[in-house]
Parts: sequence; structure tokens; C-alpha cells
Amino acid sequence: MFDLDKWEEIYHTLKKNKIRTFLTGFSVAWGIFMLIILLGAGNALQNGFIHDFQDDAINSIWISRGTTALPHNGLQPGRSVRLTNDDYEHIRSKIDQDYHITSRFNLWGRLVSYGPEYGNFNVRSVHPDHEELENTIITQGRFINKTDVDHYKKVTVIGELIKRTLFKEGEAIGKYIKVSGIPFKVVGVFKDEGSENEMEYLYLPVSTAQRTFNGSNQVNQILFTTGNMSFEASEIMKRKMKETLAARHNFSVNDPRAVRIRNNNERFHTVMNILNGIRIFIWVIGIGTIVAGIVGVSNIMLIVVRERTKEIGIRKALGATPWSVVSLILQESVIITGVAGYMGLVSGVGLLELVSSNFPEMGIFRNPEVDINVAVYATLLLILAGALAGLFPATRAAAIRPIEALREE
Repeated sequence: MFDLDKWEEIYHTLKKNKIRTFLTGFSVAWGIFMLIILLGAGNALQNGFIHDFQDDAINSIWISRGTTALPHNGLQPGRSVRLTNDDYEHIRSKIDQDYHITSRFNLWGRLVSYGPEYGNFNVRSVHPDHEELENTIITQGRFINKTDVDHYKKVTVIGELIKRTLFKEGEAIGKYIKVSGIPFKVVGVFKDEGSENEMEYLYLPVSTAQRTFNGSNQVNQILFTTGNMSFEASEIMKRKMKETLAARHNFSVNDPRAVRIRNNNERFHTVMNILNGIRIFIWVIGIGTIVAGIVGVSNIMLIVVRERTKEIGIRKALGATPWSVVSLILQESVIITGVAGYMGLVSGVGLLELVSSNFPEMGIFRNPEVDINVAVYATLLLILAGALAGLFPATRAAAIRPIEALREE
């Protein structure tokens, strides 16, 4: 039942000790404020890392050609290891048929033009599965398909930045652009959420580019996904790929530079472990700050009990039950922690929203935010902690004997 007199008494007690109440509440508010800010910063860091990974498929292995650094079978170091279409076909035969695989034949700094408009852009010549490996988002038309590759079609898919450069606001699909003076039909336009630089590329069918630009059967890279394969299994796959290529190109499997193999599973696994460590550290620091505030509340409530010993004795002499004394102290403690915690929560969330709306991207930090559920649970935990903080002083108050209390000066 709601006891108005008790709440008025708590109000007058807090009002009587304004400075003490403010300092105690501030320590609690600062604790929850710092926890929210730290959690927001941790989420911003995580968002930044995850955004960087949006550029490429996380579950993928990338193989790039290189130069030998170790002698092997009588051959001197310094040999170029050239990946070929045959390597692509061999690797494709070794992986699961549900995986995506592509090779790349790159052409750097090619003059691309449409009418009077022109610019220098990089060309990636690929297979259809490259769309999955690069997380390419088609905004108009389509991507390179199998027919394009099989029939050496002169078609291209251009990035949105190239479209704006060559076509301004006009339509690009179906138009012919020239790549190093050779016409290619635009069949698609794409964007890439990982980086704007990716939208300065244009894609050609790998077979067409090799034939048109004297690439023979050579490729610069071979990329393939690993499905739901675990990190450990992907590392085994990575090692097997190097052993296969070492045998095919006659270099030492221990050569670190003959081919470069990047396991995106490994990078993502490492980053997630780092982020989990940072998250644990944030919670330890934040909760430590809150605990310091709760200890302050407990100490203040002990002082309150000591100051009101005589009053409590009179209450008990007049028939007050131990629970009525305990509830009075507990309510006072919960009010301090609850109100201060709520203010800290609102301040923290408000600051994060302000920063997020005005500075959504700050280097590696992106969209600092905190899950509202976490914030609410933290506040509820804080109120519970406030009750626990007042429990010991309240129990001590309930144990006061009226006769001893009335003797207090």
C-alpha cells in the first residue's frame, strides 16, 4: 500500500542533506554514464571493423601470385610464380561445388571514355562468382554471367563513380564505352558498401580481357569462399592450397613469398577475439565504476542510520515493525540509485545519439550506439544494487533496541 507519509519523510531527509545526496547520486550517475559511453565506443569500434569486412566475403580465401624467396630443387630464388587458368580449374575441382570461385586478371590505369567524357580507371576481369566474393551490389542491369565468359563477350559492369563520371545523370545500360580504345557494352552498374574506391573499378569477363589485352592464360588472383567451414578447417584448406600450388609450380611449401594466401576467416576470427576482449574490459571498467558508486551509497546510508538512531528507537518504541524500518532505509537507497542511474543513462544515451547523428564516421569508429535493452538491464541492475547497498544499513537500523537508541545523544 502506498504510504505518502513515508515518501514525504524520505523527501525531507534527502532535502535536508542536499550536498551529501548530490555527491552520492553523482557517483552513481557517473558510473552508469561511463558504462553507457564505453559500451557505445565498443560498439562503434565493432561497427567499424564489420564495415571494413563488408567489402569482401568474410568466409573466403584469396590466392595471389608472387616471387620465390627460397631455392628449391636446384632452382634459384627470385622466380615469378604465375597463376593460370589451369590453376583456377584445378582449384575449382578441389573445392565444394556449392562454394563460389573466381579468378582475377587485372588491368591498371586504363583510359575509359564515353563520347567527350573520359577518365583513368582500373579493370578487374572476373568470373560470375566474383559478385559473391566482393559483395558487389548491382544497382542497375546485371553482373557478368557464364555466357559472357564462355563466348568472350565484350560487356562490362561499371561502378557508380564511373557512371557519374562518364554519363553524369544519364542512362548507362546498353551504351558502349571504350576501354583503351576498344568498345564494351555496359550491362550493369554496381556499388560497394565497403569502400567508395571499389566503385572506381569496372568488370570485364576474364576470358574476353585475356584475349583482348594479350593476357594469354594468366591470372593475378584466385578467390573462393569456404561456406560454413570453421576457422580451423579453413586454415587446413589454406595449407592444402599452398601444397597444391607448390607442387604445380615447383616451389618450396615453406616459401613465404612464392604465393600469398589470405584467409579472411583468420582475419575476422582475430578481430572478433580482439573485440570480445575489449567488450569484457569495458564491462569490467564500467561495472567497477558503478560498484564504487554503490559502495558510496551504502556508506552514506550507514551515516544516515547513525544520525537517526534516536529517531529509529522512538519509532520502534511506538510499535514500528523491523520491516517498516528496513523498508524506509531501502526506499531511500533505491531512490538515490534509481534517479541518479536514470540521469546517467539518459545523459549517456543522449551524448551517443548526438555524436552518432553529427559524426557517424570517425575513422575506425562508426555509429557509436548502445543496445537499449542493455541500457535498461544496466539500470535495473543498478536499482537492485542500490537495494543491496541499503540492505546492510537497513538491517543494522532494524536491530537497534529502543532503550539503547533513546540513550543516544
